[in-house]
Amino acid sequence: MRNAPLGFFDSGVGGLTVVRAVQQLLPAEDIVYLGDTARLPYGSKSPETIRQFAHEDVRFLLSREVKMIVVACNTATAHALPSLQEQYRIPIIGVIEPGVEAVLSDPAAQRIGIIATRGTVGSHAYQHELALRRTGLILHATPAPLLVPLVEEDWLDHPATRAALHTYLDPMLDRGIDTLMLACTHYPLLIPVLKDFLPDGVRLVDSATTCAEHVRNQLTELNLLSEDSTPGSLQINLTDISDQFEDLARRFLARSPGRIQRVSL
Repeated sequence: MRNAPLGFFDSGVGGLTVVRAVQQLLPAEDIVYLGDTARLPYGSKSPETIRQFAHEDVRFLLSREVKMIVVACNTATAHALPSLQEQYRIPIIGVIEPGVEAVLSDPAAQRIGIIATRGTVGSHAYQHELALRRTGLILHATPAPLLVPLVEEDWLDHPATRAALHTYLDPMLDRGIDTLMLACTHYPLLIPVLKDFLPDGVRLVDSATTCAEHVRNQLTELNLLSEDSTPGSLQINLTDISDQFEDLARRFLARSPGRIQRVSL
């Protein structure tokens, strides 16, 4: 099992930011990635539909004999992770718990801002987990629906993106947040702009980096780290393929994605 691949799924290619972070931490691991691009976005679907799609995604990855599955999607983690963990014996982890743990690793964190898709904010998953683990937190969660299309358009440092960030973040900054949680796997691509945008003293926590660290810790704890010393492979599977998604995959990975396969679930 140690040399079996890791499985990742998302509704699109945003989860490739998590893959990229895992590749940097664990370069010997083989990875099988599934992007359900034919049915994206998950954030606008009902919780029941999201759970149905997530179970179908997991069954696809199990057919590839993976050793662990990462739900590299905040919306699917929020709505489907408990039912996935209950039904399947394989280790399955999501992006929410690692992000919450990273936020609370700073004992001084008190005023937390969260930006995410409407589905993730509406699930209250981050708000619930944070409040459950530390009392007295002041939480400000804001849906930021324009950021995903702006990132996918590669308008990372565009005036429209900066205007959207002002709209979403200025009310939080006025309330004195000390931590900003990027609760969408697209948002790590905005970190260079955000570092320039945010005042000193506001800490950034993103779901890609924190999830990658959690994957490494879990693999170590379960004695599942790859024994191979050669660089791991990446197999990208999409339920629908367009030129746009190939370009996005290249940008999210910061390298050529290689051959992308179209699959059916």
